[in-house]
Amino acid sequence: MKNISVFGSTGSIGTQTLDIVRAFPGSFQVVALSAGRNIELLLRQMEEFHPKVVCVQQSQDIAALEARFPAVEYLSGPEGLVQMAKLQVDVCVMAIVGFAALAPTLEAARSAKSLALANKESIVVAGSLLLPEVAASGCKLLPVDSEHNGLFQLLEGVKRDQVQTIVLTASGGPLLRRPELALEAVTPEIAIRHPNWSMGPKISVDSATLMNKGLELVEASFLFDYPGSRIEVWIHPQSIVHAAVWLVDGTCLTQLGKPDMRAAIGHTLAYPERLPKVIPKLGLDQMAKLEFMPPDETRFPCLRLARQALEKGPGSLIALNAANEVAVCAFLEKRISFPKIPQIVEEVLGQNWPAKVENLGQTVELDVAARRAASSFFG
Repeated sequence: MKNISVFGSTGSIGTQTLDIVRAFPGSFQVVALSAGRNIELLLRQMEEFHPKVVCVQQSQDIAALEARFPAVEYLSGPEGLVQMAKLQVDVCVMAIVGFAALAPTLEAARSAKSLALANKESIVVAGSLLLPEVAASGCKLLPVDSEHNGLFQLLEGVKRDQVQTIVLTASGGPLLRRPELALEAVTPEIAIRHPNWSMGPKISVDSATLMNKGLELVEASFLFDYPGSRIEVWIHPQSIVHAAVWLVDGTCLTQLGKPDMRAAIGHTLAYPERLPKVIPKLGLDQMAKLEFMPPDETRFPCLRLARQALEKGPGSLIALNAANEVAVCAFLEKRISFPKIPQIVEEVLGQNWPAKVENLGQTVELDVAARRAASSFFG
């Protein structure tokens, strides 16, 4: 039985992680859960999985939890997340969205045997800090994003000099089949209506702008140590081919499966073993009409901006992520239009950001500065 902690247990990845725990009784023990403001769902999770430690976003929410489960150790806020990350577990599932996951991710890399990382921002803004922590502690870094998890599986056992390029696929999001729709007319309701995946609003908007794929390109560069020039991105509406590796002899390895995040989550929880029948098997007939096309970086420039930031270095990557988070939040709150998101990101990236970042403190300072710069472009 593996002991696990789940950060962001009430979100999409968190709930699907607990689906797998539920489906394989006796395989996993939930030691700790962290959640934001969905206290009602957290209470149900606590009743079912009996964690020893629980962290909430607001300390005032502890009273309601403590009344039901007085024996649990309670933590709160950013400091609580870091404390929870110090638990020595077999697998830490990091499913908090955004920059808020950075500090606990760094701490988990020092303490957990395996880090199942669903938070791409931690690598985007601090890959140069996180990877040395992983190497020093011996923690196994296992990507949860379906594309990176696919690449992880494909590249195991393949010699580096045999690889020509690696491939990430993108669904194209909710706007792919709507070229007639003016981007100014895209509302939050339209942008979060993803055709294939069930994700939170922020990631869904990132998928619509292609920023999600831009962040994943950066993540792949850090995880697998390939420059952006050796990472291909292809639009693949069916989301069946999650990743591919082109070898120097002209042949290709691909990882295929139904668009179900439980496959990648199950792989990271059980690694190096495999859980049986986590998702339904694909039929060959379901692979008969797969489509691939290059991304439209003119209509959706965020992918291009991410490549530029990767070339410029860590400071620009921090600015990219921070500006995007601010702009997406403003769009979801209907304070800016959809096309304004990449415009704000490009304006912020155009400022002077350092090519090297030395520590977490500097990372936080640059993040604050970039958020302030992004906020200055709207009221």
